[in-house]
Amino acid sequence: MSSSIDVDVVWPVRAVVTAGMPYGNKPLHFGHIGGVFIPADAFARFLRDRIGAENVRFVSGTDCFGSPIDEGYRKAVEAGTFTGSIDEYVLGNHIRQKETLDAFDVSLDIFEGSGIGRCKEVHQALSEKLIEGLYEQGYLHLEETLQFFDAKANTFLNGRQVMGRCPVQGCKSEHAYADECDMGHQYDPADLINPISSITQTVPEMRPVKNWYFDLPAFADFLREQVKGYEMDAEARPVLAQTVEEFLAPPVIFIKVECYDAYLALASQLPAHTYRAADAGKQSFEIQFDSIEDRDAAKAMLAEEGIRFRTSKTLVPFRITGSIQWGVRAPVLDGVEGLTVWCWPESLWAPISFTIALNDELALPRNTWRDFWCADDAQVYQFIGQDNIYFYGVAQPAIWEALGKRGVFGGPDAKPLRQTTLVANHHLLFGKTKASSSGTVKPPTGEELLEHYTADQLRAHFLALGLGQRSVGFKPKPFDPSLSDEQRADKRVADPVLKEGTLITNVFNRLARSCFYEAAKRFDCTMPLGDPTPEVVTRAKDALARYERSMHAFELHAVMQLADEFIRFSNKHWADGIKEAAEAEEAGRDDASALRRQVLLDSFYLLRICTLMMHPVVPAGCEIICDYMDFDARDFFSWNYDFNGMGELCHAVELDEGSHKVCELPPRFDFFRKHESQF
Repeated sequence: MSSSIDVDVVWPVRAVVTAGMPYGNKPLHFGHIGGVFIPADAFARFLRDRIGAENVRFVSGTDCFGSPIDEGYRKAVEAGTFTGSIDEYVLGNHIRQKETLDAFDVSLDIFEGSGIGRCKEVHQALSEKLIEGLYEQGYLHLEETLQFFDAKANTFLNGRQVMGRCPVQGCKSEHAYADECDMGHQYDPADLINPISSITQTVPEMRPVKNWYFDLPAFADFLREQVKGYEMDAEARPVLAQTVEEFLAPPVIFIKVECYDAYLALASQLPAHTYRAADAGKQSFEIQFDSIEDRDAAKAMLAEEGIRFRTSKTLVPFRITGSIQWGVRAPVLDGVEGLTVWCWPESLWAPISFTIALNDELALPRNTWRDFWCADDAQVYQFIGQDNIYFYGVAQPAIWEALGKRGVFGGPDAKPLRQTTLVANHHLLFGKTKASSSGTVKPPTGEELLEHYTADQLRAHFLALGLGQRSVGFKPKPFDPSLSDEQRADKRVADPVLKEGTLITNVFNRLARSCFYEAAKRFDCTMPLGDPTPEVVTRAKDALARYERSMHAFELHAVMQLADEFIRFSNKHWADGIKEAAEAEEAGRDDASALRRQVLLDSFYLLRICTLMMHPVVPAGCEIICDYMDFDARDFFSWNYDFNGMGELCHAVELDEGSHKVCELPPRFDFFRKHESQF
């Protein structure tokens, strides 16, 4: 069976949807939930309806390793707020994260963790295999680099135990860690401006360490082709090509104009480079190099002369291992022991580990994961924040390409990993600033939001914001720092979060209740069957076609707008039709009964379309509507129908009788409720 909706988009046979991985050192704030998880969940729910739930894997989990967790645990123990092991610390945060996602109806097929349960074993084995594969193909190099060392504490510092200013030109972040700032910029630890140890508040030293690095610069031409593909793809978000392209520029060093004479005295000794004077109004001139090696040699010479500089974004070797103990064990290569895997590379393939663990749980053959990650008729959709484009749009595609060259997975005839479809969202701001748990004004956690709103209200609001187009401010009235306590308590002060909630709690609710109460009152709790009004069917199919195109382009705000328009049209069709029927009855017209039957028939059909559209958005209430209509949810929410009427969901006996029995709705029943605090 296939849909008769005329849509010029193609869906995969199988799909994986990912939603990033929250660090295991904190609860989920609204940025995690509204910026990534709910958009990913809405898309995954749609895919289940569109291509079948058995063909979709919606996977995520807690990012258990890395310096943010290590440092969070250290601080919690130091403050006396936690007394257990680091494993227990991560597990506790993981359980809390999962509870929050469940409360927001995020329908992950698996949410475990890179260091938890069966996933821990799978992820360790997969990490070893992939790193060994990169090494065997000549893409890993052992390099000696400098790492921060706290002489007072007599310990090497992990990435989150050092704070300073970002050295990347144009970045104003004051929250920069050892090799990554809070805006996602990457740099050498030695370039961090004004570093301070968070352990002793002293200036750390730089001491040499050896680690494995992936030869990311070798894939510059491949990544340029990727950018061309993004630019030609009308559905790829512009921020994707723009961000990846920034890292494909030649390596540049920016030097303050006042240091020009010092540079000039050193210029002849620097590796070959191109000098560019400062543009009008700029404070720095540029020197451009042909290679990272030349740039790094110049950096050392400039630093030795005390010349301050900043660097540009460019492709640099991508670190694979680190020296902190809390991490996935790295395989022993060339006799180098005792290393762990840096959290970023292993988090890139963690969704594969989750997929394998899920298939194990489902008792499927081990290699079934390839049907989702490697097959030509499958696709992987990764929902991410724009800060992480470097990792998912630069490092991951290059690693996937490297692993695919000689059949790392299963021999030379095995299909390589497919390049993934990235859905990069802009920032979900808290008011006008980026949400940050370390900021002065703490963003509300998911749990705190649910003390003032229902999950449905928040899901509808987040999906309507249009994060695919721009960064958007989230301004929940109970947490708005710009409002006084009196304004927060004043019912006359509007809450912007409730705009979309009104659609579901009022208009959509009204349409559904009207249908069921009319069926109970006038039609013995039955739904009339027959042909809906042709204009209604045409309007419905057109809306579904536009909806599907918008979903294919990940334009979830457009999906919300379409659903809003169609629900309001459906409610008006009911109101106008029932009014006409009532007037016909008052006038004693012969067609009054037929008019009432037709408007109810039309309205149940429209309610089905509305419910199908809103199922990815507010699933719980939509599934209650399905239950009261007394249809199997697998049929009711499937797109594999002609959508010509409700009869296609009914049995032959019901078609002969011209009606389908529905459940009686209790008085004053709400499919979508307001939060109790809003009454």
